[in-house]
Amino acid sequence: MRIVILGAGQVGASVAESLVSENNDITVVDSDHERLAFLQDRLDLRTVIGNASYPSVLANAGLEDADLLIAVTQSDETNLVACKVAHSVFNVPARIARLRARDFLDSETLLLPENFAVDYALCPEQVITEYIARLIDFPEALQVLSFARGRLALVGLRAYAGGLLVGSPISEMRNHLPPEIDGRIAAIYRHGGAITPTGETIIADGDEVFVLAADEHIRIVMRELRRSMEPVRRVMIAGGGNIGHRVAQALEGKCEVKLIEVDRRRAEFVANSLKSVLVLNGDATDEELLQQEGIEEMELFLALSNDDEDNIMGASLAKRMGCKRVVALINRRAYAELVQGGPIDIAISPAQVSIGTLLTYVRHGDVVQVHSLRRGAAEALEIVAHGDKKNSRAVGRRVGELPVIHGAFIAAIVRDLGETEDFNFFRLGAKKQTGQVLIAHKDVVIETGDHVIIFCIDKKVVKQVEKLFAVGFHFF
Repeated sequence: MRIVILGAGQVGASVAESLVSENNDITVVDSDHERLAFLQDRLDLRTVIGNASYPSVLANAGLEDADLLIAVTQSDETNLVACKVAHSVFNVPARIARLRARDFLDSETLLLPENFAVDYALCPEQVITEYIARLIDFPEALQVLSFARGRLALVGLRAYAGGLLVGSPISEMRNHLPPEIDGRIAAIYRHGGAITPTGETIIADGDEVFVLAADEHIRIVMRELRRSMEPVRRVMIAGGGNIGHRVAQALEGKCEVKLIEVDRRRAEFVANSLKSVLVLNGDATDEELLQQEGIEEMELFLALSNDDEDNIMGASLAKRMGCKRVVALINRRAYAELVQGGPIDIAISPAQVSIGTLLTYVRHGDVVQVHSLRRGAAEALEIVAHGDKKNSRAVGRRVGELPVIHGAFIAAIVRDLGETEDFNFFRLGAKKQTGQVLIAHKDVVIETGDHVIIFCIDKKVVKQVEKLFAVGFHFF
């Protein structure tokens, strides 16, 4: 696929890295020569320097032959103009734009083909807000993801001594669960390396484990690995930027929230827009301020500023001063890998969190959901199976009969999900689907219409997974 990416920032660079590894023809456009040079040194792609909204620059990037435009510059206006030019001048089939302003996102007509012609609008700040909201719902989790419109949950968590299964083989989990509840250990990461779980695999204290189960059963299955934590009631947020402000709005009225913002004007703006959140003008790395505001009584500290170093320092300080759990937003992946599991409980990479929703619109075939795991090291895919035994290698066959793809395996299936309007997992009171959840044991037969959840420990095998579920006459 020929893809033109506008913007070489954190999101653009992460998208480029993910798509280059899948043998796509990638061109990146940016006005910053140093950013482009850095990308070109690391990745096999083409770069073009210039203003991403200029038709001449887009023509130089080869937009007339492109299959997809991904406009993820820092400017909403640039991204919108680029999509319009791509549609009207170059007839690009698909166009994605990163948008931050609610004025653009909330409009029912602005993004239509006759206007700015945006097929999909990505708002990383909103995606991250929803992601953090789920982590607050599951305070013991490192990562919480949903599939099949909320019917299935995948939770990453740290196994601790005291969990029923810790120190025992995975096969014993069946003995602890009620007959009507089934779950699966989808993957284990130990000392930074992936372990493919089998029934004989013994869960060790400190393992990072991904657990999969029906949404209504996930908490019961999680108890196999660690004791449940108390619900979060008191939260302190460091940073009143777009993400910090959105998270405070999402939590307002649900728990006690304090927000610290160093810029006085921004602090005043945030304070005026929130009703029950206490907004403080100060530095979140100020030990005296944290002590005055009772950091030791906080159950969660969220470092959500735009500065990686401030987030690391603030979160580390909050943890040392007695906060139960700390989360830091960290753009540089190397920093995130370094600090998580130490003083910082969870390091969130904004680009990796938001990239999953974007990749869903890039994948071939019937991929309806993509989640990036462990800051891009692995992926979980949701694919709708189509066809029959004559034209599909997957449909009509038992899971145990399918070709072995090393680094990937089928974890679960959701059957009879039904077609309804898009499900928003994070919308309060949203109605879940009633599809049947099947943990993918080797005798389960894949049927047409099944939503199949595949865990890819190695991202390089994603293309093989997509081909396995492709429908084609060559299988006759």
